[in-house]
Amino acid sequence: MSNIYTVSDLTRYIKSLFDRDTRLMSVFIKGELSNFKCHYSGHCYFTLKDAGSQIKGVMFKSRAQFLKFEPRDGLKVVAYGQVTVFERDGQYQLYADQLIPDGIGELSIAFNQLKEKLAAEGLFEENRKQKLPLLPKAVGVVTSPTGAALRDIISVAKRRHPGIPLILYPVQVQGVEAPGQIVEAIRTFNRLKTVDVIIAGRGGGSIEELWAFNDEQVVRAIAASVIPVISAVGHQTDYTLADFAADCRAATPSQAAELVVPDVHELKRYIGTLQSMLTTNIRTYIKHRRQVVLQLRDSNVFTQPEKLLAAHRQLIDSYVDRLGEATRKIIVAKQQNLRLNAEKLTVLNPLAVLARGYSLVRAPEGQVINRSDQVTAGQELEIILGQGRLDVEVVRTREGKNGQ
Repeated sequence: MSNIYTVSDLTRYIKSLFDRDTRLMSVFIKGELSNFKCHYSGHCYFTLKDAGSQIKGVMFKSRAQFLKFEPRDGLKVVAYGQVTVFERDGQYQLYADQLIPDGIGELSIAFNQLKEKLAAEGLFEENRKQKLPLLPKAVGVVTSPTGAALRDIISVAKRRHPGIPLILYPVQVQGVEAPGQIVEAIRTFNRLKTVDVIIAGRGGGSIEELWAFNDEQVVRAIAASVIPVISAVGHQTDYTLADFAADCRAATPSQAAELVVPDVHELKRYIGTLQSMLTTNIRTYIKHRRQVVLQLRDSNVFTQPEKLLAAHRQLIDSYVDRLGEATRKIIVAKQQNLRLNAEKLTVLNPLAVLARGYSLVRAPEGQVINRSDQVTAGQELEIILGQGRLDVEVVRTREGKNGQ
């Protein structure tokens, strides 16, 4: 049999056909991304599909690193590259050099994706934003030294308050080097602490020209700044992610200078108003205090003090009388109670019983004798009378009850 090919030979032949076809060397393919995966090596693998078919695709790190947006499943894109055969698997696939969002700009998608990510981290929350100082000692400016933004800031600041110094940290405001320089400027001001507020910005431009202020590291540096930051990028309709992270957003650099540099003439008028209010308040206070002093001077305490003392004397006399009456009542009550208790003691006094003709018989040991069987004939006893005592000797004893 002739024309028998190995699998490798056939695959290699088919690949050569693909590689010689000029239409497949440089092709644009529109479809929907699916199974997108970014390998740790930096290479990206995906499937591009439509309603009728699909094709495998790969974008190597050398090209993928320049993507401004994050490819996701379901995103419609236009892929540019070469279609050829991957010999190992024997299947054709797209080697992509570019991925362009279909219908939406690449930078617009990147802007929205990063905005969503940083907002979820809380970098744009209002409660973390700082207040601008009323009268800064110095203002830091992060912008291009040759741009119109710097001239506008200087012009407005010197007109409003020439005494507030402006400290410029010159940076590029567009291009590859711009984000790193802006981040370093903000961090340097925070480290040196030579300014009270920072203006970071530039004039207007396209989204590509303003992209340095959408860089993730720039936005994080602004959010992390201890010194309040005013974002002054572009014009009224131009918003960047720096605007959302900054403590205050100004539509133009000129407006940023107006926000941060107080008008010296307005300050003078304000101080004059405060002085006038202070003078008026002091005068009102003194007038009121004077009225109080005059009222005290004309009061009876100073004009007729004897009347006040007379009233108190009368009150004291009344209290003394009431106290004396109460004391007398207490004494009478106590005396009556004392008499009653004395009468009770008199009745209960054993000496009173003896005075009525009774006597008390005791043995020499002090034992009280109240029965005849407690003694024997010949025993000596002591008889206590109402007046005096008798020492006797028992002649005989007789039994009986109740003296019988």
